[in-house]
Amino acid sequence: MLVEGAILDADGPRRAYVRFRGGSVVETGSLGTDSSRGRERKVRGIVVPAPVNSHTHLGDALSVREPPPGPVARLVRPPHGYKFRLLAAASAEAKLRALQGAFRRMARDGIAAVVDFREEGVEGVRLFQRAARGTAIRAVVLGRPLRRPIDRRELAELLRVADGVGLSSALEESLATRTVVARACRARGKRYGLHASEARREPPESYLEPRPDLLVHLAKARRSDLEVVRDARVAVAVCPRSNALFGRQPDLESMERLGLTVLLGTDNAMFHAPSIWRELEFAYVGSRLRHRPVSAAFLARSALVEPWRWLRLPGAARVGPGMPVPPLVLRLPPEDPAYQVVTRTTEHLIVPVAPRPAERRVR
Repeated sequence: MLVEGAILDADGPRRAYVRFRGGSVVETGSLGTDSSRGRERKVRGIVVPAPVNSHTHLGDALSVREPPPGPVARLVRPPHGYKFRLLAAASAEAKLRALQGAFRRMARDGIAAVVDFREEGVEGVRLFQRAARGTAIRAVVLGRPLRRPIDRRELAELLRVADGVGLSSALEESLATRTVVARACRARGKRYGLHASEARREPPESYLEPRPDLLVHLAKARRSDLEVVRDARVAVAVCPRSNALFGRQPDLESMERLGLTVLLGTDNAMFHAPSIWRELEFAYVGSRLRHRPVSAAFLARSALVEPWRWLRLPGAARVGPGMPVPPLVLRLPPEDPAYQVVTRTTEHLIVPVAPRPAERRVR
């Protein structure tokens, strides 16, 4: 198959052609050269790295309904928030079905990797990994130990099966807990993630000590806080739709201007479908509505480029032969590729390049 139009990847947008064979990229080149060969199938569109959903709580998919009234803390704060009561009351089979449904949805959207903060300890991680089996999605799971104070044997078992640990926040987890977790993750080469400044501002020193590999939200962070986070070289996962549901938004304009490493996620599956395309469009349009516009290129990088670097697979963010994760072909006009991808992908087809779960219409 030959795709003529544009590439949008770590090197930015450019007019180009991409040749596929057996679902893999075998050649790229500039338009205007003689790219045609025989009677091969031709498609006009944009080739992009496969997107990553960089922050989810897919276990929440058990409940997909309008959230009950009240602050977000009442819904998601451990251990007695609405979602934790829901998880405690559900059977393992029900949780598995909900997780599998979320994976199917992401596969339809062409998602190639997901970073999930998974509650319920070791068993929660194992259930998540079981749900991911049979999909083409790289399931990166940051588990959460159950016991406080931290039981080192439980933490060791968790890190044996998980990719790291994802904690609630510095408001809810003591410095002692965070320090033990961070040191254990470092010792095993695993990731340590933390929610921060979600419902109210927290001073950066509270969540940067010890230093996490990933911060989530920063919806209430000041510009000066963002400068500290940037200087600490910590990546930030933002979830604009989830934040908007509770009347707040991350300062994406300042994040772009300051040069933060920003990843995009969809957060709790009980509130929103895990569609990174919807997240992109909402983030772009929402920034304009607030008169704090961000560029389509910045948002595209947050879904297609920066997550692969955070996952230590930078080759997946650059379209070319030998890339470790097959890219997506989007049937979109190649003019202004970043704007097309960010605002119009929900309306168009992902073009099949090989038999895999992502080869269905984006909804």
